[in-house]
Amino acid sequence: MASVRSRLLTRCRLNTAFSRFSSSKSNANLESILAEPSWSVRSLLPDRASQASSPSVTPKQLHHLLRLSALPQPASDEEERSMLQTLESQIHFVKEIQRVDATGVEPLRSIYDESPEAVKETTIGLDRLRDAMAQEQVTGRRRRVKRVPIAKNDRPDGNAWDGNALGSASKTKGPYFVVETGS
Repeated sequence: MASVRSRLLTRCRLNTAFSRFSSSKSNANLESILAEPSWSVRSLLPDRASQASSPSVTPKQLHHLLRLSALPQPASDEEERSMLQTLESQIHFVKEIQRVDATGVEPLRSIYDESPEAVKETTIGLDRLRDAMAQEQVTGRRRRVKRVPIAKNDRPDGNAWDGNALGSASKTKGPYFVVETGS
């Protein structure tokens, strides 16, 4: 009963902590929120008593899962007990995470900068479309669209590369450049 009460208190603290965060709040309020922990990592781990009393995975199911996963079977009873205990703690962890109330929380689409500036930078507007359309040329009887490269100078020194790799070599011999070494 005490563990259920502590879980409910933890969940209430998490919900109130999320609702209290706002950009208009003062730093003093934020410090008071963060002054004491609202939950513990230990709450995500199973109690030893509950783990031993009602295992949710039997040794037969463990062997079946290992076979399906193409993993080696446990070599001893101790290793099997260890695997069962690890699996039980992982199942408990997943169940605890699933209990978190995520109403109103947007799902994570991907990990990247989602600030308004980054969204504006990655948004394709009319200016970028006009630039892309200016690079296209309709050719042929079937009116195929062909992209015409715009001569752009990407070199920092300002000289456009003419495609001659041997042009800057001091000495050449046919299609090769010569490197003189000391004796």
